Amino acid sequence: MNLPEPKILIHQYLQTMRMRNCSERTITCWQYKLNRFVTWLSERSINCMSEVNPELVAAYRRSLFHYRNPRTGKPLKFDTQASYLIPVRRWFDWMKIQSFIESDPTFEIELPKSEDRLPTSVLTSEQVETLLNQPDVKTNLGLRDRAMMETFYSSGIRCGELVALDVYDINFDREVLTVRCGKGNKDRVVPIGTRALTWIKKWAHDVRPNLVTESSAQSLFVSKNGKRLGPNYVSNLIKKYLNAIGIDYRGSCHLLRHTAATLMMENGADLRSLQQFLGHARLNTTQIYTHVSIKRLQEVHRKTHPAKPDGKPTDDQSAA
Repeated sequence: MNLPEPKILIHQYLQTMRMRNCSERTITCWQYKLNRFVTWLSERSINCMSEVNPELVAAYRRSLFHYRNPRTGKPLKFDTQASYLIPVRRWFDWMKIQSFIESDPTFEIELPKSEDRLPTSVLTSEQVETLLNQPDVKTNLGLRDRAMMETFYSSGIRCGELVALDVYDINFDREVLTVRCGKGNKDRVVPIGTRALTWIKKWAHDVRPNLVTESSAQSLFVSKNGKRLGPNYVSNLIKKYLNAIGIDYRGSCHLLRHTAATLMMENGADLRSLQQFLGHARLNTTQIYTHVSIKRLQEVHRKTHPAKPDGKPTDDQSAA
């Protein structure tokens, strides 16, 4: 049979993902990664997927391993390399099932071993309070920024979830926030504290009505022009406030999410509740906070380790 062009095969595969109710964010991401693979093949004069063999797939994997960021010179993380290979594997598996190809050249490709990495950083509660006090709440946008950061910190939601919030997603009486179509197209309800609700209410009542337009009538947080905010805008905004207090960490919005989860864990939150709070599909994703939260381990160490806290070195030991 005449095999369709790669771009047509990618389009058809992405349609099957939509039929399975995959999120558009995932579909867009996979489209980029499949196109990257096809471009890599075309640079080697391979334009038909039936010509792809295990040796070519292995060579593509090696290219990911040896790739270096042109700006920083850093390699791709092993998890990132795997994220480029997984869509290719699924795509070829689909092509075989659909009888577009006779055999799957990715069948025996081994994915890089997953890295068990901790969040790069977590703020202290004192640092968070300093951060929250950065916006000038006497200005319209400063009040909005304070309300957004309070929402991040109190609810632990993701940046994409915050910008998608509508006014009716906040229930002031029940003190809960509804995340609609969060990661994995899943809804969830999370608690939000009284302080955050106070700032949201002040923004929603005093400033927001003067900024919203017809197209953003339902949006909770909007720009000075009345448009719904975008994730990049919010991320850069939080980063600006972090830099203002001398903190230069990656993942500005996620930093507040990680901090909220870590401090909750240190204050006694159980893993199952934290999993539900963060919207993690799997408990092992949440378990990372048992490693980040060091306070409990320090307490156990102080109580149980045989070395005495007042054990001072002798003069001979000091000299040694």
